[in-house]
Amino acid sequence: MEDHIVDRADLRGDCERCFGLCCVALPFAAATDFAIDKAAGTPCPNLRGDHRCGIHAKLRQTGFTGCTVYDCFGAGQKVSQITFGGRDWRTVPQAESRRMFDVFPVVRQLQELLWYLTEALTLSAAAPVHPAVREALRATDALTRGTSEELGALDVGAHRQEVNALLRRTSELMRAGAKGKKKDRRGADLMGARLKGADLSRANLRGAYLIAADLTGADLRGADLIGADLRDADLTDADLTGAFFLTQPQVNAARGSEGTRLPGSVVRPVHWAAGL
Repeated sequence: MEDHIVDRADLRGDCERCFGLCCVALPFAAATDFAIDKAAGTPCPNLRGDHRCGIHAKLRQTGFTGCTVYDCFGAGQKVSQITFGGRDWRTVPQAESRRMFDVFPVVRQLQELLWYLTEALTLSAAAPVHPAVREALRATDALTRGTSEELGALDVGAHRQEVNALLRRTSELMRAGAKGKKKDRRGADLMGARLKGADLSRANLRGAYLIAADLTGADLRGADLIGADLRDADLTDADLTGAFFLTQPQVNAARGSEGTRLPGSVVRPVHWAAGL
């Protein structure tokens, strides 16, 4: 069966082709990650008339760290250019702009699934499930291209469950041979944990809470990191070679160094070098 190809470049936010949807559709509250409160469907006061951020160069310094660790996985440009055919929420009737804001988080979830499914097809150990993964990739991509009415009616939670069964099987195949309780930390509360130099190679860290954990020099080679919360986790000199289902937002939320080894699917955040 011929692979259904999804270009990973299309699974990253492209602000040039979006109308600032994440800056309008999503809510946030004044806390550590955001300096102010903002309701869903209300434009951020920092959003300019050209749909660009007026403080993009100093988001972290002005209390908007949450913006620097967010990625829509390409949902912004897909909703803007495909679902709504290049129509700007500022110029359409209010009812249509509300549909844009409602559809955006749905497509964002689907685009994230496309990221994982596309990666699963690159993992040779997961070859036994590749036919099913290809079909799921096809189906998920088709859903992202539906009409606003179809997307609004979609039970995205049910679709996520179907895809997640394949991703769990992929993880099992990738981590075959990993033994011991320390290797299965699904959903574990490891907030602030002292894991300096820990052997977490081929560990199952799906959904683990690693907020502010010390992972300095830890061995995370071949670990499953899907959904792991890495906010403020210290990855200085950690080895994540071959770690899978890791996303750019997760890496952006962590701290690291030039010595941190990352899989090729993500890039080293600029703020790591700046120590921010």
